[in-house]
Amino acid sequence: MAKLATQFICSACGAIHKKWSGRCDSCKAWNTVHKEVPLGTGPGTSLGASRGQPIALIDLATEQAPPPRRSSGLAELDRVLGGGMVLASAALVGGDPGIGKSTLLLQAAASFAKAGLRVIYVSGEEATAQIRLRAQRLGLRDAQVKLATETNLRDILTVLDTERPDLAIIDSIQTMWLDTVDSAPGSVAQVRASAHELVSFAKCRDVAVILVGHVTKEGQIAGPRVVEHMVDTVLYFEGERGHQFRILRSVKNRFGPADEIGVFEMTGAGLAEVNNPSALFLSDRDAPAPGAVVFAGIEGTRPVLVEIQALVAPSSLSQPRRAVVGWDGGRLSMILAVLDARVGITFQGRDVYLNIAGGIRISEPAADLAVAAALLSAREDIAIPPKSVVFGELSLSGALRPVVQAENRLKEARKLGFTSAIVPDGCKIGDAAGLRLTPMPDLTRFMDKVFGTT
Repeated sequence: MAKLATQFICSACGAIHKKWSGRCDSCKAWNTVHKEVPLGTGPGTSLGASRGQPIALIDLATEQAPPPRRSSGLAELDRVLGGGMVLASAALVGGDPGIGKSTLLLQAAASFAKAGLRVIYVSGEEATAQIRLRAQRLGLRDAQVKLATETNLRDILTVLDTERPDLAIIDSIQTMWLDTVDSAPGSVAQVRASAHELVSFAKCRDVAVILVGHVTKEGQIAGPRVVEHMVDTVLYFEGERGHQFRILRSVKNRFGPADEIGVFEMTGAGLAEVNNPSALFLSDRDAPAPGAVVFAGIEGTRPVLVEIQALVAPSSLSQPRRAVVGWDGGRLSMILAVLDARVGITFQGRDVYLNIAGGIRISEPAADLAVAAALLSAREDIAIPPKSVVFGELSLSGALRPVVQAENRLKEARKLGFTSAIVPDGCKIGDAAGLRLTPMPDLTRFMDKVFGTT
């Protein structure tokens, strides 16, 4: 048997190098390249190699029953999962340290157990006494959840195979180690091998598995990206420490829509569901003020109204500040360039601060017009008309492009008491009864109509 070749793999991006290097050539990260021996060789390709077993093939038209789902009892969690937990599936949950991942999953475990599922919670980071203390604080002391503290994956799989639970929660995948892999826990080889074993176990034994993943300082789940490809669902638990809101966001879901969000509020008794996040994000909104604009967005399948806040102030620096919270800083630079080039409004010599109120992060292009409106409102010191919502995508030519699900955005705005909306020209509105619509073809017309200047 040929000797296995030694590889050097980056723990940040998974890139393979022929020799060790202090800096990864792919992601440019320092001290992330580690030595690794491959797990084994692939199937033989010579004429004398043994043949595998035949694989059964089916047609596309073959009808199969949808995978069974079990509701958790938490509507926000079920929404993100696509309607409930699918048995024989694997999910990966990531988030910043201390954001509330363990709290969320302990509450979910108790809720699943209350719904009749057999649940095992395995922690590689905390002792069972610590988990019981948290459960007591959350009022879950009597939940029928079995606990274990272990990092040896062989022992964990043996217990799971014996107990045959409906759901197993592993906290976290970076603490697991497999004795067949000659590498330290948390390394690329250990994380990849452990994830593969757990996902394979979930598929073979019809057990739903939820893995907790640590994140890097850039906010990505630590370890090789192949782990995210292995699992069926990838969830990120987001939030700002200064806010009580927490967002559970689905970035991958083989059994439901991606980019769906669930909104929770951190309280003294744990995480509470937020059934109407729009009302909560706008609950502290006072009278209309310059620089404050309400944006009607879509997160997954749910319309969400949030307030975009901007502040423009004279700068004494040669390079004015551009600070952004909750939005893409590169897109802010693009909006500022369009305002300068297309309508002659410059922000040179001015600091620009942009904030999405409530701690939520917005990524859709439909927020372009609301951001531009907030910047212009702050610069001109003119408030946007009260009870108005704004949405629309801004092109580099200054034209406004229609956005999807405009009708759902307007329905949410009408439900919360808004009376007018500034929308791009050409949007498919449908039923907008009760709202006064102001279609806008481009940014020049928007400035003339709203601010009375061009």
